[in-house]
Amino acid sequence: MKKNLFAALCAWACVAAVTSSTSAQQAGDAPAFTSAGQLTRPLDYRSWVFVTSGLGMTYGPAQPAAGQPPLFDNVFVTRDAYQAFMRSGTWPDKTMFILEGRRAETSVSINNGGHTQGAIAFIEAAVKDTERFKATGGWAYFSFDSRNGLVPSAAPLPATASCYACHAANTAVDNTFVQFYPELFGVAKERGTVKTTYKQ
Repeated sequence: MKKNLFAALCAWACVAAVTSSTSAQQAGDAPAFTSAGQLTRPLDYRSWVFVTSGLGMTYGPAQPAAGQPPLFDNVFVTRDAYQAFMRSGTWPDKTMFILEGRRAETSVSINNGGHTQGAIAFIEAAVKDTERFKATGGWAYFSFDSRNGLVPSAAPLPATASCYACHAANTAVDNTFVQFYPELFGVAKERGTVKTTYKQ
């Protein structure tokens, strides 16, 4: 009897430890801010969910720089936000995206055609926090770039930055370019969460 009780308690402790570890991991995905209100750049974002990649993408009147190779854009989103989106077709509060730009390289190793990804060129972020960023529609955008390389934290871009108007006018789901995330766009269509203002 005592042995069975001891075994049951051990099993419960193991389950509790795993649950606690998982909760801590998910909590670590949430946006973290400094006391000055700057967003801390996450160091483990490449363990988040990868949602899409683009090559040489530009928006509106912007054109690729002449003679410059295109950049790869890699988009990652927090794991809990991804799971919530798969269930509902919408992004929950505290969703965080990372946009990672990498240089496109040619003739690397045995590759003799096309492009492969190289060094990081920039890192940007988008955060949904309906209370903190109420003045900008619940979303804010950040750049971790500086003349001296990546910075550990960044303040929100000002509300006058073009990204706010662009995201509000051209995104398919809740200020996010889900139209460029093929698998998630299908989920949004099934859930009926594509914005009525979105135009193909």
